[in-house]
Formats: sequence, C-alpha cells, structure tokens
Amino acid sequence: MEDLKQIIAKNICSLRRESELTQFELAERLNYSDKAVSKWERGESVPDIAVLKEIADLFGVTVDYLLEAEHTKKNNFTERLRVRMQNHGFIMGMSITLVWLVALMIYVFGDLFREYIGPQYWLVFVFAVPASLIVWLVFNSVWFNPRRNFLIVSCLMWSCILAIYVALISLWRINFRLFPLLGIPGQAIIVMWSRIKRK
Repeated sequence: MEDLKQIIAKNICSLRRESELTQFELAERLNYSDKAVSKWERGESVPDIAVLKEIADLFGVTVDYLLEAEHTKKNNFTERLRVRMQNHGFIMGMSITLVWLVALMIYVFGDLFREYIGPQYWLVFVFAVPASLIVWLVFNSVWFNPRRNFLIVSCLMWSCILAIYVALISLWRINFRLFPLLGIPGQAIIVMWSRIKRK
C-alpha cells in the first residue's frame, strides 16, 4: 500500500505540474483544501476512488494511469494539453485581430464619409486598444492563467483613461491635464484587489 501511495503521489504531482497548476488551483477545481492536495502529493494519504476519477477526468487520463508506476504507452496528455493551449491562443489572437479589423473597417468607411463625420475618425484605433484588452481579459479568465488578470486590468484601466483623454483633446479641444491622475487611485485599488487572498 505504501508503494501505491507514492505512485499515486508522483502521478498527481507530475500531471499537476505539466498542467501548470498550483496545489491551490487543483484543490479549488476538486473542491478540496490545498492541504489535502499537498498530503496526496507527499504520499501521506490517498484520495478516495471518486476523487481519483475526478482527477483522472480533469487531466484527461484514466484512473489506471494514476495507479501505474511505469506508463507503457507514451503519455499523450502533455501533447494534447500543448495543442489545446495553442488552439486557445490562436482563437484569442483571432478575436483580438477581429477587433482591429472592425476598427480598420470603421476607419476606411470614415475616410469615405470624412465630410460628414469630421477628421477625428482615427480615434477608432485609440479605442481599439482597450477593446483588445477586454477580449484578452475574457479569454485569459476562461482559458489561461487568471493570476495574469491583474496586469491586464491595469493595462485596461490606463488605456481607457488615455483613450478618453486623447478624445477630449481631439474632439472637444479640452486639455484636462489632470485627467490621467484618475489612474493613480484606480491602480491602488487594482493592487489591493490583487492582494486579496482566495479561500
């Protein structure tokens, strides 16, 4: 039994690391504490069969895989994970490119109707930056590392502030020099938000 504990521990640990999950993130997905995951990975305890099945499903392997010391078949998990992450990256890249395509179309049609809408239609590219960051934030929250969200939210806040500032100057000739200072308390809130401990 002791050997089996160590085998399961080694397999859970290696699958978690290949998935780039922390013990806390794995515990969250399984609705367990990170202390329980830590005990499993040290071989101090073994998850019950229902949890083993849940772990196997999460990592796309069989329960047998978790119980085997030597894996006779080449582990395709890493390759599948790499392909899946690559596909997610392509989908996110296409979505961000779509934002810029829409901005370019607005710019092209803006040039056609310049006499009706004025010369400031180039501002569409300024506002495409925060729109791109929103798309990135959504995909990062769903598919990638949510810990990166604090950086994306910071960039989003500053790009929104600067886009509004540029629009104020360009459209209404308002030079409100102190407007970018609004980002300082916003950034302080984002930093404090990043320090909140998750359960």
